[in-house]
Amino acid sequence: MRTNEGETTVPDSAPTIESDADDIEQKKQQLEDQAAPAAQEKATSVVQETLTVSYERLRHSIDSKELSEVARAELPDSSNQSAFSRATALLEAVAGNPHTPLEDRVFLAENMPFPNVLVKLSQDPDAQVRRAVAANVSDKNWLVGNLTKDEDAKVRAAALVNPQTSWKMRLEGAQSAGTDTATLDVLGKLGAETENDAPIVLSSMVRRAVALNPNTSSEMLEKLARDARPDVAKAAQRALAAR
Repeated sequence: MRTNEGETTVPDSAPTIESDADDIEQKKQQLEDQAAPAAQEKATSVVQETLTVSYERLRHSIDSKELSEVARAELPDSSNQSAFSRATALLEAVAGNPHTPLEDRVFLAENMPFPNVLVKLSQDPDAQVRRAVAANVSDKNWLVGNLTKDEDAKVRAAALVNPQTSWKMRLEGAQSAGTDTATLDVLGKLGAETENDAPIVLSSMVRRAVALNPNTSSEMLEKLARDARPDVAKAAQRALAAR
């Protein structure tokens, strides 16, 4: 635009160096924002692939030292969900590997609260490991219920006295001729000396079954003969008279 002779002015709408730079920066930011989701998705895929590779390697590993180290490693804080989930998944791989040292498998069976790990250990060929799972109070009731049917008597006993065991399984255990005296002593106290908040009818059914079991000790029968529930007391009195 011409004003005076020989002079020109720049229109207000003419682009400036500063505005060009702002446009470039905005476009750069837009490109970065568009690329971010794709980059994140790619990173997640890599992590998942790495976890899968690590899981399979540990599941088939024969390196007992490495397996032991993973079994005993301190778990990440649960607030770090990604790292925590990864660690528990790898524990499952270690728990299911027979090359993991026996003492480490027992350690996991005694201390782990994670169902995926405990399920693996409940199928362990060594009864010591299964017994430790059976005694773990973090068990789900269906898992400890399965172990009340285990082929090993000590595993069955540990499962029957686990407070997570259902009353149905406790009753079946109290009725079984394969249940040992020590376990019957524990079952015979349910709802009377222990677990005072237990359902009255269900706990008395278990105590009555204990009174009728031929493996029950005379000491327990004498205690049950004085039970507050008449049906339990009468069953125990009849059992004592028959001895």
